Amino acid sequence: MINGEKVLDHPIRWAMVGGGRGSQIGYIHRSAALRDRSFELVAGAFDINPERGKDFGIQLGVAPERCYPDYKTMLMEEAKRSPEDRIEAVTIAVPNGLHYAVCKAVLEAGFHAVCEKPLCFTTEQAEELVHLADSKGLVVGVTYGYSGHQLIEQARQMVLHGDLGEIRLIKMQFPFGAYNTAVEETNAAARWRMDPAKAGPSFVLGDVGTHPLFLAETMVPDFEIESLMCTTKSFIPTRKLEDNAFVIMNLKGGAQATCWASAINCGALHGQKVRIVGSKASVEWYDERPNQLTYEIEGEPVRILERGGAYLYPSARAEDRISGGHTEGLFDAWSNLYRRFAIAMEKANKGEKADFWYPDVHAGAEGVKWVEKCVESAKKGAVWVKY
Repeated sequence: MINGEKVLDHPIRWAMVGGGRGSQIGYIHRSAALRDRSFELVAGAFDINPERGKDFGIQLGVAPERCYPDYKTMLMEEAKRSPEDRIEAVTIAVPNGLHYAVCKAVLEAGFHAVCEKPLCFTTEQAEELVHLADSKGLVVGVTYGYSGHQLIEQARQMVLHGDLGEIRLIKMQFPFGAYNTAVEETNAAARWRMDPAKAGPSFVLGDVGTHPLFLAETMVPDFEIESLMCTTKSFIPTRKLEDNAFVIMNLKGGAQATCWASAINCGALHGQKVRIVGSKASVEWYDERPNQLTYEIEGEPVRILERGGAYLYPSARAEDRISGGHTEGLFDAWSNLYRRFAIAMEKANKGEKADFWYPDVHAGAEGVKWVEKCVESAKKGAVWVKY
């Protein structure tokens, strides 16, 4: 159980690029990183407007001289500081189009990174980041935040222990409804997501589809795609990128998987679900009820497994922050991930590798490849493509 005791020799000295005042995701990054005293925010380039970014950083308690006008200046100036004082890790919380350049610069400067997804836009870029991280012994965490919920680990252990039998089907979906009209015409925060120059080759596949994909990859450790077929559509005709997509996947070993990603599912808040169907039983996790895992054994009544239950596998209970019966949410899930990132970074600093899973640079690269293959299939008229 997580109870606030320190798990590191010292907090990771940490900086942010982006995530400033008005950011949709800046606060959850800071809340998650600082929750367990595993990180200490000491620097940042928080805003494209240097004065606004400096004012914001000061309000967060960052020293004025370490509130930088841009990330390049920050990396250069921090490198001049003594090893005991300079930053050790950087969170990248900027629009998608900047992820690759900032992450590459952070790694080249010798610092660990936590990057929003997508990691980048192309497989070539992803392979370069993988090589940089691996060759320098650096950690790159990717914020697939939902994977920090405890019952994702429970589902993983049930698959590994054979509770579901042979895995046959995996059904993924993340179809929300907030963009069922042209909201980008008046909402700047939505507008960049529809712009290929800033969002990349995809809207809903990259923005939401990769979330249940990583959950499925975590729940089913041998999840490996052999081929896929994808169809996409923009129901709002002014959009240059898809707002709805369906994907069918054949997996190595014979299982099949599907994914529905959408932004026009009227009335749905999130709708993110992952269902794993085996030869003996099935499990289903729904992100709007993240503290419960549905467990269905053929011929028996449906069971609801609750977060914190004594019947869960030990590794699923290890990240309890409060006893069972109390609900935990997305901020807790992100905190669990940031805790994993910190431990992995400290191990890397000592020349060791983490012996636990977390969404790393390889997971980020896999998400990039999946989007790329889906777009390839859709552009060719929804044909099967080898993965």
